[in-house]
Amino acid sequence: MKPIKGSIVAMVTPFHEDGSVNFEKLEEMIEFQIENSTDGILVLGTTGESTTMTHEEDDQVARFAIDKVHGRVPVIVGAGSNSTQTQLEKSIKYADMGADALLLISPYYNKANTQGMISHFSVCADQAKCPVILYNIPGRTGCSISEEVVKTLSKHPNICGIKEASGNISYATSIARYLSDDFAMYSGIDDMITSMLSIGASGVISVMSNILPGQTHEIVASFHQGDVQRSLDLQLQYLDVIHALFCEVNPIPVKAAMNLMGMDVGGYRLPLCEMDPKNHALLKQALQEQGLC
Repeated sequence: MKPIKGSIVAMVTPFHEDGSVNFEKLEEMIEFQIENSTDGILVLGTTGESTTMTHEEDDQVARFAIDKVHGRVPVIVGAGSNSTQTQLEKSIKYADMGADALLLISPYYNKANTQGMISHFSVCADQAKCPVILYNIPGRTGCSISEEVVKTLSKHPNICGIKEASGNISYATSIARYLSDDFAMYSGIDDMITSMLSIGASGVISVMSNILPGQTHEIVASFHQGDVQRSLDLQLQYLDVIHALFCEVNPIPVKAAMNLMGMDVGGYRLPLCEMDPKNHALLKQALQEQGLC
């Protein structure tokens, strides 16, 4: 598979009131995304609260999404872990289920030196039967995927890209020199989509797309069609919404936004909990100004 181009939604996981996964709602969300031009669907990422789900629930969500999408758009499954062995087992399992790609995170907490980091990803890419996307988000993991590691792994035949979510445009520009037809970069920050596209990113793996899939798609599509000004105008139009979606740790605000919009995706699993009332009011105001609730 060649790298995906466009807007990929980092899907929330909807819950019932008792905290169990709401698969009926998940199907509605999948159809909503596809009907509104999303270019790909990611499940079990940061936004999907996979860190509070059991391995059995992870497997159920992955299988459900792959089956329901049924090849209409690519499905990426988060298979990352700070244990390389766990990550390997998940990678093989989700590839065998039919995932189009895997999102693998750098090893949080235990971290790794350069060779350990390279091995952490390459062991999985060697054995999984679908492409791998690296995930750089040092604010959560406590370690960054160094430029040296990206340079090495960009040449791996089964590693097709990197989700860059550090927010550091200097770092993103440095690794942009390793992009090719077989290795893409995706913005992992919604307020930097157009900026990242300008240095060679192929698209975005987006939180905002949960509520604005068509608009997020259009930011990327406009840029690739040569209308950079429209891409920038849309980026700036939704800037207040984007900032409100990250006024507390993701995915607390985006789930609150979806509930305000009548999507009824449920609550959270501890340690995540309801928004501070002041931040909730800020979020609601930003949505109202765009006519979203």
